[in-house]
Amino acid sequence: MSKTNVRKQALERSTSFKDTQKILNQNFFHNKIFKKVYPIGLQKSTSSLSLSSVSLSLSQNSNDSSQADSLTPLDERISSALRLISASSHERRETAVAKTIHQQSPLVTTEPGELRRCNWITKNSDKLYVEFHDECWGVPAYDDNKLFEMLAMSGLLMDYNWTEIIKRREPLREVFAGFDPYTVAKMEEQEIIEITSNKALSLADSRVMCIVDNAKCIMKVVRECGSFSSYIWSFVNHKPIINKYKYPRNVPLRSPKAEALSKDMVKRGFRFVGPVIVHSFMQAAGLTIDHLVDCYRHSECVSLAERPWRHI
Repeated sequence: MSKTNVRKQALERSTSFKDTQKILNQNFFHNKIFKKVYPIGLQKSTSSLSLSSVSLSLSQNSNDSSQADSLTPLDERISSALRLISASSHERRETAVAKTIHQQSPLVTTEPGELRRCNWITKNSDKLYVEFHDECWGVPAYDDNKLFEMLAMSGLLMDYNWTEIIKRREPLREVFAGFDPYTVAKMEEQEIIEITSNKALSLADSRVMCIVDNAKCIMKVVRECGSFSSYIWSFVNHKPIINKYKYPRNVPLRSPKAEALSKDMVKRGFRFVGPVIVHSFMQAAGLTIDHLVDCYRHSECVSLAERPWRHI
């Protein structure tokens, strides 16, 4: 085999490696978004095309006995670089797996007399976030304004995590008229500009317009279905879904019900209502009870969910 052919093969391998690295970087970006949506360690599926396996196969091919005598100094440097990347990638993957196992550990130490909460509530959790978990998250909501508020807050998960959103909760209620969809739907350009310039909220124009546009969609739903609540709850047969998850890793980021609701909302013109966002909305609004079974709020929310459904 000529030196020209060997160099050509080395360049092809380098291009394939760069494409693989690009794919892995895109997956890492999506995982960062998911961590905002739900503060637990994510289950990572084992890919048959890992960085280390690609690098290892390339380095093995580079060491093929039929090519050993024809390698140029450039080819040898490329091969050495791939071996180093393979080794470092293997070390990083082992570290990531160890961290994931540690995060998913079901053991949570609690002081005597202390309430046992979901594993993602820790001693370092913000006080407002803990209050939101204890008083709001998972409680069935039937009021249109309440549901609109939960939908708007869930939509902000594209930019912030729950703690950051909850800290903005009162200012959000103030500028959006208590999340009255009738009032928000009538907001004009000047009011929208004032909200976007509010430093306490730090909301982009697109996020504010999204909330206003969704309010307009809610008003259309009210005219068709009688209320936004009746429309939303019809997707779970007007009864909360009661789950019995034991570990954080069991709690899904999306569900078939969320996908069905998301698809219908998109058709109706709602914005920022993908399946992951909608599932977070369903969790917060109590359409699905996703407190862990050993959390003290699980039984309380279940008792609320099992009472006769009553439309408000």
